[in-house]
Amino acid sequence: MRIKQIIGEIVMFTESAEYIKKYINIEPEIGIILGSGLGGIADVIENPVMINYKDIPNFKTSTAPDHLGRFVIGRLAGKNVICMQGRLHYYEGYSLEDVVYPVRVMKLLGVKTLIATNAAGGINESFNSGDIMLIKDHINFMGNNPLIGKNYDELGPRFQDMTYAYTPKLIYLAEQCAEKMSINLKSGVYIAFSGPSFETPAEIRTSRILGADAVGMSTVPEVIAAAHCGMQVLAFSLIANMAAGVTDKALDGEEVIRIAQEKGKILQQLIIEILNNYN
Repeated sequence: MRIKQIIGEIVMFTESAEYIKKYINIEPEIGIILGSGLGGIADVIENPVMINYKDIPNFKTSTAPDHLGRFVIGRLAGKNVICMQGRLHYYEGYSLEDVVYPVRVMKLLGVKTLIATNAAGGINESFNSGDIMLIKDHINFMGNNPLIGKNYDELGPRFQDMTYAYTPKLIYLAEQCAEKMSINLKSGVYIAFSGPSFETPAEIRTSRILGADAVGMSTVPEVIAAAHCGMQVLAFSLIANMAAGVTDKALDGEEVIRIAQEKGKILQQLIIEILNNYN
């Protein structure tokens, strides 16, 4: 029974991938997850093919504000890319397996490298709203892990090493590109909570003690799944606000999206420069 169940669920991934393949004539090599307020990069993709999540067999739909819930596939900076214009979140009521389902489908489509972005709260007191942070490591405080349960041996091992989940050579490339563009790129550790409530000042103080520099409600599950699939990973946080207690300002989700949209153009330019130099 267990063998049949696992085969059946791998077939689900394949079914989703085969549906997408019917509409595209390229094999995407790079997947890009566009977080809150950061969907604009999809607008500059050449010869775009747009596929709504709701039309793909076995897919869940995105309900978060400012997440359009679709794939955009085409050419960007000379590379074949597939963008998630909106992601799935644990706080939407989905399982973490649902959240990372698109990553596994991208793997079956041919994606070898994942670039993930998010809008985050700044914990590091030297950060400012609008800064871009290169994620070098993470802390999973979501209380769950997408690899819990059955393991898909065809995708990766039962026990996944996370030492180099964020690919060192891509981190170096991002730093070199940022320096060339005179972008003051921060770097640090991202901590993920489940949400949807923002963190308390006490939780932020605890996170700072643990070594976190930015906080959010996404990215970590997808990075774990991507590492499990053998993908290279690069990830960024756009610091859209300072986290609870860092200033005396109350947190506002609409403000987070506004700042991310406003400052996201710089991150967009950085990602394009990285792709121009990616090989």
